[in-house]
Amino acid sequence: MSQVTHAEIVERVRDRLARDGSPLSPAHVARALRDEGRPVGDATVLAVVDELSRDVLGAGPLEPLLRLDGVTDVLVNGPGQVFVDRGNGLEPTSVRFPDDGAVRRLAQRLASSGGRRLDDATPYVDLRLPDGTRFHAVLAPVSRPGTLLSLRVPRRRGFDLAGLVGTGTVCEEGADLLRRIVDRRLAFLVSGGTGSGKTTLLAALLSLVDPTHRLVLVEDASELRPQHPHVVALEARPANVEGAGAVPLQLLVRQALRMRPDRIVVGEVRGAEVADLLAAMNTGHEGGCGTLHANSSGDVPARIEALAMAAGLPRAAAHSQLASALDVVVHVGRSSGRRRVEEVAVLRRSEAGYVDVVPAVTFGADGSIRTHAAAEQLATRLGRE
Repeated sequence: MSQVTHAEIVERVRDRLARDGSPLSPAHVARALRDEGRPVGDATVLAVVDELSRDVLGAGPLEPLLRLDGVTDVLVNGPGQVFVDRGNGLEPTSVRFPDDGAVRRLAQRLASSGGRRLDDATPYVDLRLPDGTRFHAVLAPVSRPGTLLSLRVPRRRGFDLAGLVGTGTVCEEGADLLRRIVDRRLAFLVSGGTGSGKTTLLAALLSLVDPTHRLVLVEDASELRPQHPHVVALEARPANVEGAGAVPLQLLVRQALRMRPDRIVVGEVRGAEVADLLAAMNTGHEGGCGTLHANSSGDVPARIEALAMAAGLPRAAAHSQLASALDVVVHVGRSSGRRRVEEVAVLRRSEAGYVDVVPAVTFGADGSIRTHAAAEQLATRLGRE
């Protein structure tokens, strides 16, 4: 039986079961095959049941990819292109969908499992699936070459700092510097691009926090899994299909302040919550931290400024809050599929009152370490009592 013929049979059986309202079982599949005038051997029945089961359970044909060791992302570019990322860049796979309709059905089923609507009126969705996987989809024809799916897989076991040293993400000297930053309760942001390992590094650093401290995590989607004995977490919630029930990050940051935190952690600073986070860091909450999308550490002030101004904070006030709230920026990058810590930088305020981020220590891809003039400022902060 050719693959095309098998796909046609599966599609016809699916339609017949849907019309009859019959549950998926070998008996009902065998009857549907007979009604279609198809052979009803045990092998055929089991093959069709297996195909339909994967289409209605879990992530369908993507399920085996999501279970691969070390996989972080599964990306679907229409029916004919499926990629995975296992830490070494994107790799093509042999998984294919019969047509874009099959990709669309999977996207809609996954969206429905998260209580969200996905159709031509609302052709995109971003949510967390019940197993913790982050799921994003855009339906064709808004997207091309077909319906696009992006699944970010949560790590089954988080890295500790020693593990990141072992993978080459950070060198021993860099790891020692990061330990001292955490021990001294400096406020820091981990900056970097998409997929650069910001969340992985932040979770490893949080695992170093004094075990007597209470960590309150605030996240848009629950991804941080620090190995720490006292972690509580708040997760934002989007509006439901009726457009009600949203719980934004900004509100959760305010709730976190009332939960007796030793450290407030914002998994990713991306909106109006930045104003509340800066305010919290300026009111005695030491060691606050989070991640921020930025192409370089030098871009961090501009990103913070833009987010703060969108939240109604004037530019001068945003820079003033930033200068007194944040101590360090740790920038991570990704090149040739490899994630690594590239720079530890500090904040410096200009005569005009605006904040610049300047490198203190940089780490080369070849293992080299270079210190800069701002290293003295960093040393002063690390040495303070």
